[in-house]
Amino acid sequence: MNVSGDLEVFGGARRLAVGDLEAVFLPARGMLGASFRHRGLELLRRVADLEGAAAKGSTAGIPLLHPWANRLGAWRYRVAGKDVALDPASPLLHADGNGLPIHGVPWGRLSWEVVEAAPTRLAASLAWDRPELLAVFPFPHGLEMVASLTSGALTIAVTLTAGREGPVPVSFGFHPYLAIPGVPRAAWRLELPAMTRLGLDTRGIPDGREESCPAVETPLGARAYDDGFALAGGGAAMAISAGGRRIALEPLEGYGFAQVYAPPDADLVALEPMTAPTNALMSGRGLRAVAPGGRFRAAFRIAVRA
Repeated sequence: MNVSGDLEVFGGARRLAVGDLEAVFLPARGMLGASFRHRGLELLRRVADLEGAAAKGSTAGIPLLHPWANRLGAWRYRVAGKDVALDPASPLLHADGNGLPIHGVPWGRLSWEVVEAAPTRLAASLAWDRPELLAVFPFPHGLEMVASLTSGALTIAVTLTAGREGPVPVSFGFHPYLAIPGVPRAAWRLELPAMTRLGLDTRGIPDGREESCPAVETPLGARAYDDGFALAGGGAAMAISAGGRRIALEPLEGYGFAQVYAPPDADLVALEPMTAPTNALMSGRGLRAVAPGGRFRAAFRIAVRA
């Protein structure tokens, strides 16, 4: 797919542009960030076949992962006094290679309503109140996502407003697939702040182990990552850089955890802000709840510097 020209196939593609930056979002398909360009060059990956990704339920571009980021440890979970049995055959769910439910409801299954559209700002809302959505996550709530563009960064903010039926657990995140255009992966530099690495079992589920990790700045080379972290706070950035360009993901508020994903056989790095760690709906670790009628806001930005 030609991202810059053919996104209208999804209907209602919205373009933001200012200075050297341009972004495209698809409100009718999960408010997916489908393109993010700097000086005409694409910074996102897994956007070449968005139709195929949507059909398979795969992540792509900059997707919201809701109502949970990453995977759950089983197809049943109990949270906030409710027992939930997920249906592995549901078209609203997707399984990872180990057969575990991953990334909540795929972006291609959620249609958002645009409430504001301007050249540098887009706002859309989603009501989590339909029976098929409540079967996956039985907590009525509303979401608003605002994407705003400046000459140096794309900022994405999500506000969750809880329904009056009860508290709503917060476990969402984003999965931006980033890349340095025109430079081989091995030549990219990876920057990570001081964080706490979460030990994972063979399925990618946190096992309770923790390890303090100092800040690093190192050539990516052939290194591979699929690691979960607790952030130390302060909004420290994770970044990749090469060829005179630096792309930094900066948590602004609401994100206390992150996943770093850099498969050795793909020219991409996913720097993923998360409101809770993997499997929080089952483990309860780092899980927050929004009181009835209350609000929770989380925001991050992707800053680009040449």
